[in-house]
Amino acid sequence: MVKNHIPAPEAVDVPFEVRRGLDALNLTNKVKPGARVAITAGSRGVTDMRAAIATVVDYLKGLGAEPFVAPAMGSHGGATDQGQADMLTHLGITQETVGAPIKSSMATEVIGETSYGQPVVIGRDFVKADHVVVVNRVKPHTSFRGVVESGLCKMLTIGMGKHAGAKLAHSQFYAHGFEQVVREIAGVVMDKVAVLCGVALVEDYREQTAHLAVCGPREFMKTDSEMLQKARRLMGMVPFKNVDLLIVDEMGKNISGSGMDSNVTGRVMNQATPEPTERQFKRIFVRDLTPESEGNALGVGTAEFTTRRLVEKIDLHKTRVNCLTASVPEKGRIPFAYDHDREAISDALSTVGIEDGSQSRVVWIKNTLELGQMLVSQALLAEAADMENVEVVGEVQDMPFDEQGDLPVGLFTR
Repeated sequence: MVKNHIPAPEAVDVPFEVRRGLDALNLTNKVKPGARVAITAGSRGVTDMRAAIATVVDYLKGLGAEPFVAPAMGSHGGATDQGQADMLTHLGITQETVGAPIKSSMATEVIGETSYGQPVVIGRDFVKADHVVVVNRVKPHTSFRGVVESGLCKMLTIGMGKHAGAKLAHSQFYAHGFEQVVREIAGVVMDKVAVLCGVALVEDYREQTAHLAVCGPREFMKTDSEMLQKARRLMGMVPFKNVDLLIVDEMGKNISGSGMDSNVTGRVMNQATPEPTERQFKRIFVRDLTPESEGNALGVGTAEFTTRRLVEKIDLHKTRVNCLTASVPEKGRIPFAYDHDREAISDALSTVGIEDGSQSRVVWIKNTLELGQMLVSQALLAEAADMENVEVVGEVQDMPFDEQGDLPVGLFTR
């Protein structure tokens, strides 16, 4: 076992910081009693999303407004009203937990067009609301690189567009680039929709909120850019290069939008973005799909090997809808599936010319989000011992296969 010591600041008091940020915006002059305010809720498993939304709800009620929560998650949840409401329930966001009704609708309206003549499509619930509060996590995107990536502006562009708007936006990335499309569509949305403010959260590698900002709509781009740089500094990474095999215990939409974060795996698989020039992991073996994914296995195609148990959990419809909406059909391809882990690992290593397992460079992680602990093969121990922020703990042992040839689960703690 090695411990990967990743810098992490003290966790933020989310309710306190949200309230302080909202106070600074002087919303009493903007929000009238009885105003209907839509609050966005995405599909990601963000640790303090529920707390942030609940605080916004309580604050707006104090102004006499009538807040409600609306899913802003593009095509996720099978691109249905009930599917997206169910996804929020699984994330712990319900009327009881946040204090406001959940109103899920896939209905959309065209509110304008970009400078290159493409329509801008946004959810009707956001268009008809008196105000919209955008709540989202800011982090490096799994398929694109730019001054802004995942954050408030992407929520305006993709999440609030529902299935139709998300699909239309993704289809424009090839011709115009991610950042231009986001800037164009976000600009139209801010002109045509009554966006009140945004709450941006940044998590550290422990999934704790490390930074939080509340801003007006004209500050979204600046806030996204500043918070993105903070998020990059807090990301966990696998510190080894030229690895023969990366074993991933679990993938899922609650871990990354791509199931396995491409910032960690180096597998972008998006024709609008070039692959890294060097491949850190020659092969990837992913063992399971999280329950929170509800069968959506977008990203499984970035691995070469998987298990039958993962494949049996795939909801082909949800996966297909998400992959097609994001214009990444490659990420839905099903890798070679095995009944038992030992056989998958043996075949994976043989395909990169490894016959003597003692010489293999193998890294075993829980998922691409929780990288504070990992198991490594003996061939990597000398490198690990020389790394400043890596600590080697425990003794060298054989891989703990059971009688069926499967590895255990639950070896990694938070």
